Amino acid sequence: MQFGLVEMFQAMSVLAKVVSFLLIALSIVSIYLLIERTLFYRKAKVLSKAVAPKLADLLKAGQIKEALALASKKEYKASHLARVTAAASHEFLEGGSSGLPFEQQIDTAERGTERAASIFNQELKRGLSVLATIATSSPFIGLFGTISGIINAFKGMAATGSGGIGAVASGIAEALVTTAFGIGVAIIALWCYNYLSTKSEIFDAEMSNTSSQVLDFFIRKQAK
Repeated sequence: MQFGLVEMFQAMSVLAKVVSFLLIALSIVSIYLLIERTLFYRKAKVLSKAVAPKLADLLKAGQIKEALALASKKEYKASHLARVTAAASHEFLEGGSSGLPFEQQIDTAERGTERAASIFNQELKRGLSVLATIATSSPFIGLFGTISGIINAFKGMAATGSGGIGAVASGIAEALVTTAFGIGVAIIALWCYNYLSTKSEIFDAEMSNTSSQVLDFFIRKQAK
Protein backbone atom coordinates (compact mmCIF):
# COMPACT_ATOMS: atom_id res chain seq x y z
CA MET A 1 0.00 0.00 0.00
CA GLN A 2 1.21 3.47 -0.83
CA PHE A 3 0.87 6.02 1.97
CA GLY A 4 -0.01 9.13 -0.02
CA LEU A 5 -3.03 11.14 1.09
CA VAL A 6 -5.08 10.07 -1.92
CA GLU A 7 -4.26 6.41 -1.45
CA MET A 8 -5.02 6.50 2.26
CA PHE A 9 -8.31 8.28 1.66
CA GLN A 10 -9.35 5.73 -0.95
CA ALA A 11 -8.55 2.92 1.45
CA MET A 12 -10.60 4.43 4.27
CA SER A 13 -13.91 2.93 5.32
CA VAL A 14 -17.16 4.82 4.81
CA LEU A 15 -17.29 5.78 8.49
CA ALA A 16 -13.75 7.16 8.41
CA LYS A 17 -14.54 9.18 5.29
CA VAL A 18 -17.67 10.62 6.94
CA VAL A 19 -15.62 11.54 10.01
CA SER A 20 -13.00 13.20 7.83
CA PHE A 21 -15.54 15.28 5.92
CA LEU A 22 -17.22 16.27 9.18
CA LEU A 23 -13.91 17.41 10.66
CA ILE A 24 -13.12 19.36 7.50
CA ALA A 25 -16.50 21.10 7.81
CA LEU A 26 -15.84 21.91 11.47
CA SER A 27 -12.44 23.37 10.65
CA ILE A 28 -14.03 25.57 7.98
CA VAL A 29 -16.64 26.74 10.50
CA SER A 30 -13.89 27.59 12.99
CA ILE A 31 -11.94 29.63 10.47
CA TYR A 32 -15.11 31.35 9.24
CA LEU A 33 -16.06 32.38 12.78
CA LEU A 34 -12.55 33.67 13.39
CA ILE A 35 -12.67 35.85 10.28
CA GLU A 36 -16.26 37.02 10.83
CA ARG A 37 -15.71 37.91 14.49
CA THR A 38 -12.39 39.61 13.74
CA LEU A 39 -14.08 41.82 11.14
CA PHE A 40 -16.87 42.61 13.61
CA TYR A 41 -14.37 43.55 16.31
CA ARG A 42 -12.35 45.66 13.90
CA LYS A 43 -15.45 47.55 12.78
CA ALA A 44 -16.42 48.26 16.40
CA LYS A 45 -12.91 49.47 17.15
CA VAL A 46 -12.68 51.73 14.08
CA LEU A 47 -16.11 53.28 14.64
CA SER A 48 -15.46 53.81 18.34
CA LYS A 49 -12.12 55.42 17.62
CA ALA A 50 -13.85 57.83 15.24
CA VAL A 51 -16.80 58.79 17.46
CA ALA A 52 -15.26 58.72 20.95
CA PRO A 53 -13.42 62.08 20.72
CA LYS A 54 -16.55 63.79 19.39
CA LEU A 55 -18.68 62.40 22.19
CA ALA A 56 -16.10 63.40 24.78
CA ASP A 57 -16.07 66.98 23.49
CA LEU A 58 -19.87 67.21 23.60
CA LEU A 59 -20.08 65.76 27.10
CA LYS A 60 -17.33 68.05 28.37
CA ALA A 61 -19.34 70.98 27.05
CA GLY A 62 -22.46 69.69 28.81
CA GLN A 63 -24.25 68.97 25.52
CA ILE A 64 -25.82 65.71 26.57
CA LYS A 65 -28.68 65.81 24.07
CA GLU A 66 -26.25 66.39 21.24
CA ALA A 67 -24.08 63.52 22.47
CA LEU A 68 -27.12 61.28 22.59
CA ALA A 69 -28.10 62.24 19.04
CA LEU A 70 -24.59 61.51 17.76
CA ALA A 71 -24.18 58.21 19.61
CA SER A 72 -27.62 57.04 18.46
CA LYS A 73 -26.85 57.47 14.76
CA LYS A 74 -27.28 54.31 12.71
CA GLU A 75 -23.74 54.55 11.35
CA TYR A 76 -22.36 54.10 14.89
CA LYS A 77 -24.59 51.18 15.83
CA ALA A 78 -21.64 48.78 15.73
CA SER A 79 -19.58 50.98 18.07
CA HIS A 80 -19.50 49.63 21.61
CA LEU A 81 -18.50 53.02 23.04
CA ALA A 82 -21.34 54.78 21.23
CA ARG A 83 -23.83 52.20 22.53
CA VAL A 84 -22.76 52.73 26.13
CA THR A 85 -22.72 56.52 25.80
CA ALA A 86 -26.16 56.57 24.17
CA ALA A 87 -27.63 54.38 26.92
CA ALA A 88 -26.18 56.52 29.70
CA SER A 89 -27.27 59.79 28.09
CA HIS A 90 -30.76 58.54 27.35
CA GLU A 91 -31.37 57.26 30.88
CA PHE A 92 -29.87 60.39 32.44
CA LEU A 93 -32.09 62.71 30.39
CA GLU A 94 -35.16 60.54 30.94
CA GLY A 95 -34.52 60.61 34.67
CA GLY A 96 -34.26 64.40 34.59
CA SER A 97 -37.49 64.69 32.63
CA SER A 98 -39.21 62.48 35.21
CA GLY A 99 -38.08 64.75 38.03
CA LEU A 100 -35.74 62.26 39.66
CA PRO A 101 -33.11 63.57 42.08
CA PHE A 102 -29.64 63.86 40.61
CA GLU A 103 -28.33 60.82 42.50
CA GLN A 104 -31.10 58.66 41.05
CA GLN A 105 -30.41 60.03 37.59
CA ILE A 106 -26.84 58.81 37.95
CA ASP A 107 -28.08 55.43 39.19
CA THR A 108 -30.44 54.99 36.25
CA ALA A 109 -27.71 56.08 33.83
CA GLU A 110 -25.34 53.53 35.35
CA ARG A 111 -27.91 50.76 35.01
CA GLY A 112 -28.46 51.84 31.42
CA THR A 113 -24.78 51.45 30.64
CA GLU A 114 -24.76 48.02 32.27
CA ARG A 115 -27.68 46.88 30.11
CA ALA A 116 -26.10 48.26 26.94
CA ALA A 117 -22.76 46.65 27.77
CA SER A 118 -24.45 43.32 28.51
CA ILE A 119 -26.33 43.35 25.20
CA PHE A 120 -23.23 44.28 23.22
CA ASN A 121 -21.23 41.66 25.09
CA GLN A 122 -23.65 39.02 23.84
CA GLU A 123 -23.06 40.25 20.30
CA LEU A 124 -19.31 40.09 20.84
CA LYS A 125 -19.46 36.48 22.04
CA ARG A 126 -21.77 35.27 19.29
CA GLY A 127 -20.29 32.09 17.84
CA LEU A 128 -17.80 31.52 20.66
CA SER A 129 -19.91 28.73 22.14
CA VAL A 130 -19.76 26.99 18.76
CA LEU A 131 -15.97 27.21 18.80
CA ALA A 132 -15.87 25.83 22.33
CA THR A 133 -18.06 22.91 21.27
CA ILE A 134 -15.88 22.17 18.26
CA ALA A 135 -12.72 22.34 20.38
CA THR A 136 -14.06 19.85 22.93
CA SER A 137 -15.86 17.45 20.57
CA SER A 138 -13.44 17.18 17.62
CA PRO A 139 -11.05 14.71 19.30
CA PHE A 140 -13.99 12.46 20.18
CA ILE A 141 -15.30 12.67 16.62
CA GLY A 142 -11.84 11.66 15.44
CA LEU A 143 -12.06 8.62 17.71
CA PHE A 144 -14.84 7.25 15.53
CA GLY A 145 -12.33 7.13 12.71
CA THR A 146 -9.78 5.59 15.05
CA ILE A 147 -12.18 2.80 15.98
CA SER A 148 -13.03 2.24 12.34
CA GLY A 149 -9.34 1.98 11.47
CA ILE A 150 -8.67 -0.54 14.24
CA ILE A 151 -11.63 -2.62 13.06
CA ASN A 152 -10.22 -2.58 9.52
CA ALA A 153 -6.82 -3.62 10.88
CA PHE A 154 -8.40 -6.65 12.57
CA LYS A 155 -10.30 -7.46 9.38
CA GLY A 156 -7.01 -7.40 7.49
CA MET A 157 -5.49 -9.78 10.01
CA ALA A 158 -8.49 -12.10 9.73
CA ALA A 159 -8.41 -12.05 5.93
CA THR A 160 -4.71 -12.88 5.66
CA GLY A 161 -4.48 -15.07 8.72
CA SER A 162 -1.45 -13.18 9.94
CA GLY A 163 -0.56 -10.00 11.86
CA GLY A 164 2.03 -8.78 9.40
CA ILE A 165 2.43 -5.09 8.66
CA GLY A 166 0.86 -5.48 5.24
CA ALA A 167 -2.33 -6.82 6.74
CA VAL A 168 -2.83 -4.06 9.27
CA ALA A 169 -1.13 -1.08 7.59
CA SER A 170 -4.30 0.27 5.97
CA GLY A 171 -6.35 0.16 9.16
CA ILE A 172 -3.61 1.62 11.35
CA ALA A 173 -3.01 4.46 8.89
CA GLU A 174 -6.73 5.22 8.85
CA ALA A 175 -6.86 5.27 12.64
CA LEU A 176 -3.83 7.55 12.99
CA VAL A 177 -4.96 9.98 10.28
CA THR A 178 -8.45 10.50 11.73
CA THR A 179 -7.07 10.82 15.25
CA ALA A 180 -4.54 13.43 14.17
CA PHE A 181 -7.21 15.21 12.14
CA GLY A 182 -9.55 15.41 15.15
CA ILE A 183 -6.80 16.79 17.38
CA GLY A 184 -5.76 19.30 14.72
CA VAL A 185 -9.29 20.66 14.32
CA ALA A 186 -9.63 20.91 18.11
CA ILE A 187 -6.39 22.91 18.32
CA ILE A 188 -7.56 25.32 15.62
CA ALA A 189 -10.95 25.83 17.29
CA LEU A 190 -9.38 26.26 20.72
CA TRP A 191 -6.91 28.84 19.44
CA CYS A 192 -9.72 30.78 17.73
CA TYR A 193 -11.83 30.62 20.90
CA ASN A 194 -9.05 31.89 23.16
CA TYR A 195 -8.09 34.65 20.74
CA LEU A 196 -11.67 35.92 20.39
CA SER A 197 -12.36 35.59 24.11
CA THR A 198 -9.35 37.77 24.87
CA LYS A 199 -10.55 40.37 22.39
CA SER A 200 -14.05 40.42 23.88
CA GLU A 201 -12.58 40.95 27.35
CA ILE A 202 -10.75 44.01 26.05
CA PHE A 203 -14.04 45.39 24.72
CA ASP A 204 -15.67 44.73 28.09
CA ALA A 205 -12.95 46.74 29.82
CA GLU A 206 -13.32 49.60 27.34
CA MET A 207 -17.09 49.74 27.86
CA SER A 208 -16.63 49.72 31.62
CA ASN A 209 -14.13 52.58 31.43
CA THR A 210 -16.36 54.56 29.08
CA SER A 211 -19.36 54.09 31.38
CA SER A 212 -17.38 55.48 34.29
CA GLN A 213 -16.13 58.43 32.26
CA VAL A 214 -19.61 59.33 31.00
CA LEU A 215 -21.01 59.29 34.54
CA ASP A 216 -18.13 61.50 35.64
CA PHE A 217 -19.05 63.99 32.92
CA PHE A 218 -22.61 64.11 34.26
CA ILE A 219 -21.38 64.67 37.80
CA ARG A 220 -19.01 67.45 36.74
CA LYS A 221 -21.79 69.11 34.78
CA GLN A 222 -24.01 69.13 37.85
CA ALA A 223 -21.23 70.52 40.00
CA LYS A 224 -20.73 73.56 37.75
